[in-house]
Amino acid sequence: MVKSKNDIAFEILVLLIITLVGLACLIPILFVISYSLTPMEEMLRNGGFSLIPRNITFSAYKQMLNDPTLMNAMKVSAFITIVGTAANLVVTLMLAYPLSRSYLPGRKVFVQLIVFTMIFSAGTIPTYLIVKATGILNTLWALILPSLVAVYNFIVMKAFFEGLPNDLFESARIDGAGEFKILFSIVLPLSLPIVTTISLYYAVAHWNVYTAAILYIQDTKLMPLQVILRRMINSASTGDLNIDDEIPPETLRMAAVCIATAPIVIIYPFIQKYFVKGTLAGAVKG
Repeated sequence: MVKSKNDIAFEILVLLIITLVGLACLIPILFVISYSLTPMEEMLRNGGFSLIPRNITFSAYKQMLNDPTLMNAMKVSAFITIVGTAANLVVTLMLAYPLSRSYLPGRKVFVQLIVFTMIFSAGTIPTYLIVKATGILNTLWALILPSLVAVYNFIVMKAFFEGLPNDLFESARIDGAGEFKILFSIVLPLSLPIVTTISLYYAVAHWNVYTAAILYIQDTKLMPLQVILRRMINSASTGDLNIDDEIPPETLRMAAVCIATAPIVIIYPFIQKYFVKGTLAGAVKG
């Protein structure tokens, strides 16, 4: 098939736009990584930061990773992310599946009440008082239980379940399967894309938790990674920048950004295909 000049010009334009968008996404990432590896002498030699340094140093990473407070914070964040995501998935799944069945009595009322909480939230002070009254203040559960169900994630998962063929459920019931049997034997195997997508949403939220930790946690040993990194960055910012310093404050800041984002960046490529499928399915169904 011979392409016309207009088709060729259009393809060139599309490739040009894609290239520009890719560079716009890549350059900030390269900026952060390069800055985190730039030694003091390199900055002084160039009169500032260079995008591609001639010499690199891992001193900023060594200084942060050798800090026992940071390592403890990483363990806390890992616990919150793993346990919190698992709890989120179980509760969201057990809520979304029954409310996706049209024969459930009062289904619309329950859905409207849940959506109402997304539009009109309780606010910071009432939520804090509830957390305090339940006795989980200054515990890791204060970072998990108040955000046990995200309404948006519930809506996406419910929409996906509603798009599953009803013939599968009817056939399973004819064979004598109950609701739990249908859920674990039919629904979950077909819902891997949406489950993976929702898992990523919850995991990122738990890994990046900051405001809730500031409000509910006072014990330094229970502080998650983001809070400790923020404190380390502030400590580096208050120090005077001397010629004899090996690690510039900006290098420490960028190293902190890389440490905080590394786990998500490493995991995402392995679940990307499920994430895309789940996002598209939840967006067009229901």
